[in-house]
Amino acid sequence: MRRTPLELAAIATAAVPGLAPTAAAYSPDDDADFDSALLLDAEGKRWRVRSPRHPEASTRLETEFMVLRAFAPAIRAELPFHVPTIAGTVRQGALTTFVYTHLQGSMLSIEELSAGSPALAREVGTALAAIHDLPLTLVINADLPSYSANEFRQRKLNELDQAATTGKIPATLLRRWEHALEDVALWRFNPSVVHGDLHEDNLMVQDDTVTALTGWTDLRIGDPADDFAWLVASNEASFVEAVLKDYTQARRDVPDAHLLRRAALLAEFALAQYLVKAMAAGHQSMTAEAESMLQTLADDIDEQMRRDEEAALAAENEAAMLRASDSPAGVPAVSVAAIPDAGESESSQDGDGGTTPRYDETSTAAISVVSVTPLRAAERS
Repeated sequence: MRRTPLELAAIATAAVPGLAPTAAAYSPDDDADFDSALLLDAEGKRWRVRSPRHPEASTRLETEFMVLRAFAPAIRAELPFHVPTIAGTVRQGALTTFVYTHLQGSMLSIEELSAGSPALAREVGTALAAIHDLPLTLVINADLPSYSANEFRQRKLNELDQAATTGKIPATLLRRWEHALEDVALWRFNPSVVHGDLHEDNLMVQDDTVTALTGWTDLRIGDPADDFAWLVASNEASFVEAVLKDYTQARRDVPDAHLLRRAALLAEFALAQYLVKAMAAGHQSMTAEAESMLQTLADDIDEQMRRDEEAALAAENEAAMLRASDSPAGVPAVSVAAIPDAGESESSQDGDGGTTPRYDETSTAAISVVSVTPLRAAERS
């Protein structure tokens, strides 16, 4: 049963001795996992309460507790944003509720963020760069998960196999994702510290400034593209490009060339993970919603493939007409193709001995052009 803000306020008084809330309001969160509220005390100080709804969510909060303790004062001082401070905890059975000192700023929707000023895009890019430039020892010393590039790719392959066993993933998506995950060149990146659960509800903004980042339950060493998936899912290309530009300028290491393509893939694959989670919980409405979003994505990809094929055919016909018009009268047009390198793949031949360009419906080159239905906060994690 969901706890009300007033119930959470009562729990908070047990977690923080002397806390006397005078007002309480709902706080956006991952609603499937947490009940959250903002509190105001008599001195005008604000607090945030997060109460887990099941043991796995409680474990995530306890992990965040370890993460926040690892943020030593020297590390916090170097970050361009604030991170939460835990004021107190209280355990009720198998679940632990956490109370945090409130951070300045407010949460904006992805639409509000993407419609913001260039200064806001710069702030988001700088914040992402600061996370990914954190020392790896921060994660290693806290005994948190760490993945090499190949280990991360293999982990996603295993998750794809698990999703495929549901029998509810459209074949178009299974082929597309499998092809992308088997493309080793796509997964060559330098692992970095990754927030792991970054989205608009974990971003605190005030006056075009990112004032704080919250939700540190999934910190790990892995693929920096993980923290870009929510941006790519917004389908606001100009905003994503602006963030990436400022992120690149702020990073100490140069980002790899395929970062956004992997982010797009991860944004798509999040729908499959949502389906698996819904089915494991036996939640029929969530399962139906996940199936609907996956089918919409598959239909969009099929439509994009059809348009690409038509465009390629039109370009081929136009080129043929130009060659014919440039040839002298009575002399057939002749085209000369370069001899391919031994390592290059051959084109398929048609019945007349000519060549027909292959169209790969699973090509990762098209990953970023389809729209992905963004997951709401309740659907993440």
